[in-house]
Amino acid sequence: MGESRRKIMRVLDGETLSPPPIWLMRQAGRYLPEYRETRAKAGSFLDLCYTPEHAVEVTLQPIRRYGFDAAILFSDILVIPDAMKRNVRFTEGHGPEMDPIDEAAIARIETDRVIDYLKPVLETVGRLRSELPVETTLLGFCGAPWTVATYMIAGHGTPDQAPARLFGYKYPKAFERLLAVLAEVSADYLVAQIDAGADAVQIFDSWAGVLGEREFEAFAVKPVARMIASIKARRPNARVISFAKGAGFLLKDYRQKTKADAIGLDWSVPLDFAVELQRDGAVQGNLDPMRVVAGGAALSEGINDILDRLGDGPLIFNLGHGITPQADPRNVQLLVDQVRSWRR
Repeated sequence: MGESRRKIMRVLDGETLSPPPIWLMRQAGRYLPEYRETRAKAGSFLDLCYTPEHAVEVTLQPIRRYGFDAAILFSDILVIPDAMKRNVRFTEGHGPEMDPIDEAAIARIETDRVIDYLKPVLETVGRLRSELPVETTLLGFCGAPWTVATYMIAGHGTPDQAPARLFGYKYPKAFERLLAVLAEVSADYLVAQIDAGADAVQIFDSWAGVLGEREFEAFAVKPVARMIASIKARRPNARVISFAKGAGFLLKDYRQKTKADAIGLDWSVPLDFAVELQRDGAVQGNLDPMRVVAGGAALSEGINDILDRLGDGPLIFNLGHGITPQADPRNVQLLVDQVRSWRR
């Protein structure tokens, strides 16, 4: 298909484009006034996720504003435990909460109805593919087993995910089962998103950075590798981005072990190391979100540093984590304009 193929899909296949394609994690979010309006109409956060009309709208809002090269499905990584009847709720000022899971509950966990429960999300994917511009890549996503498990064990987010780490040490068999179940059902969910119209998918391992070397291999690498193997066995042309935030040097052989087509990089990854990682395939990232808040020289210099170092290889320009609510939408426009005006 050559030039007619969507830019991000070309990069995921190893092409170098100048300028590189761009999208932003959490690009549909609280920094946009139109998002806040739709969020107020929707009621609860989960109602926003599960109502296709609203989820489509907020996914399209940043595409209308900025013409990003990808739209990412508006949803949440915790819809999987919600579908597992863990009583997920989002409380203003407290973040996500759910009923903590224990050994006994892990032993009897059921996943038969998860995909059926998530049909509204899959409907959103299908509607998006029909409404998005033809040149825009549609990304589906889910949370990585380790990251989702951290919330399931503690019942909420914690700074260093100590409850999940402790649980993994004290009850290794139960924790291994939880990760295996999450890997299986999450792979099924991503295949369903692909079948509904997603061009590619991203796996978010937002809490990978709290793990030691041995635990990173067992809790982060192996479950994601299992997921990607399952996805590609069923959909050989599927393309997968995996983002292990905070993994640092442990990313050195992460791509090879997981078979991800691209790896996401957070802002703490040194660009010299990023260049090494890029020799094996596409990388995505890795501007500090605070530079978008700061604007001015801080924003411009950060953009140029990444483009100058990573622009000679397959790159999807993105932030090193999600855009923050205090970001000025005008700075996002400056970011997009600067990336799009760059040429090698």
